[in-house]
Amino acid sequence: MKLKFNLKYFLFTIVIFLTEILIATRLKDIFVVRAYLGDVIVVILLYTFIKSFFKIADNEKLILGILIFSCLIEFAQYFTIAEKLGFQPGSIMYIVIGNSFSWIDILCYAVGCFILFFLIKIKSVSFMEQDRK
Repeated sequence: MKLKFNLKYFLFTIVIFLTEILIATRLKDIFVVRAYLGDVIVVILLYTFIKSFFKIADNEKLILGILIFSCLIEFAQYFTIAEKLGFQPGSIMYIVIGNSFSWIDILCYAVGCFILFFLIKIKSVSFMEQDRK
């Protein structure tokens, strides 16, 4: 892992972050979007954010690390970690950490990581095709 700024990933991060804000604020009444799509997208947001600042050769390990991190946060919600850390309901950190454990959220994180893995495989195959020409 090497520190290196990547504008392309940074711009992706901004777009995905704005999408997450849109989901949380404007699409909050559409249950499927708010409850599931946001959790699928958040792992992609973490991936693009990390890739914005670090050059990481092994994308599969990065995706696995993001999945593990996401699951750890979800399990921390089971133990009401936000409250134990003293964050008040409604505060930014309380919202970021979350306050309710859900197996469905873990499934959504896994789906998001699978999408990332699939996109990376497609990208590497297309680059290999270009190399053959």
